[in-house]
Order: sequence, then C-alpha cells, then structure tokens
Amino acid sequence: MRYSLLVFDWDGTLIDSAGAIVWCIQSACRDLGLPVPDQARASHVIGLGLQDALAHAVPGLPQRDYGRMVERYRHHFLSRDSQIPLFPGVEAMLASLRDRGHALAVATGKSRAGLARSLDNTGLRSLFASLRCADQCAPKPAPDMLIELMAELGASEANTLMIGDTVHDLQMAARAGVPAVAVSYGAHAKADLDALAPLACLESIDELSGWLTQNA
Repeated sequence: MRYSLLVFDWDGTLIDSAGAIVWCIQSACRDLGLPVPDQARASHVIGLGLQDALAHAVPGLPQRDYGRMVERYRHHFLSRDSQIPLFPGVEAMLASLRDRGHALAVATGKSRAGLARSLDNTGLRSLFASLRCADQCAPKPAPDMLIELMAELGASEANTLMIGDTVHDLQMAARAGVPAVAVSYGAHAKADLDALAPLACLESIDELSGWLTQNA
C-alpha cells in the first residue's frame, strides 16, 4: 500500500453536484438582479471558500451584500440537496479502499453543516476517518486542510494522496507537498487539470477506482 491516507474532494469528485452548484449560483444572481456568471466562471469557484468564491463569481458584489447572495444560494441549493446523487460506483470504491486498509478523508469547500447533510443523505459518513471543511480552517488552495488531516491521522506527505476535480484541489496538494490525482468528470476542464501535472487525470469513477487499486 503506497498511500495510507486518501483524501477526497466532495463536490464534483464523489457526488454529481457541479451542475447543481452552477445553477444555484446563477439563480441567486438572477434573484438579486446581478450579472449572471456563465458556466465557466460559476464552475471555477467550486471548491473555494466563500469569500474567494463570491469575489470571482460576482466580482462587482460589495462584501456587505455577501449575506444576501449566500441566503439566495442556500435557498436554491437546499431545494435540491437531498436529490443530488453520488457518481455511480462511488460507494463500492470507497468501501473497497477502506477495507484494503486505507484511511479515507474529505477536504471540501463546503461548510461543516453542508457536508454533514450530504453525508447523511448519501450514507457515507462511516467510511471516512476525518473531514475538513472551508469553515474549519483556511480554504483551498491553502494547504491547511491537508496539513491538519495528515497530522490528525498520522500520515506523511509521501504517503498521502489527494483526489479532486478542480485546480484548487491540485494547488492545495502542491502547496502541502502531497501528490495528487485529478478527475475530469467534475467541475474543471481536463486541459486545466493536466496543466498542473497530476499523477493521472481520470475520466470516470471506474477509471479512478482502477487506478487507485493498481497504484495506491
């Protein structure tokens, strides 16, 4: 076993939520009469902390109005949250990796409350040894989530692997000195992910599962 700790991003990596997140960002902007970001701009912010996400998605929005934007986003997202599915094969992949002896963790741009709802909705909570969310420590692409997870779970940079669907995941891993694998079926384009030189850039859960079985 090369990597004792496998750290997964959540949205767009394990759960098929990228499209819903983009729609909710765009809907919140429409509610408030703000310029509506296109799909590329809205997708780019997936995984970032709140301040960075809003500054990029709605660059003209004053910080005093961030609360209104968040309220409208939450209104739309909560109406869909319980129906957002895992990517097919995720549960079996995670259970197999845990049974092989890997410690599994999540590092996400979601809040603790949002991740807790999603874990309850999907029934995956028991598979993870630890979790880090954007309201617990510095959000991606800062390295803090990975540094804290490694310290808690007794892993080193060399035997930790980050798996994610955004450049923010790959940048976080690089800053923490941790190798990373990208998946191109989520929020960010394969070309953008490849530019950051992950160990692999995989196009499906089946490919990811096979790569981890052979290389992790």
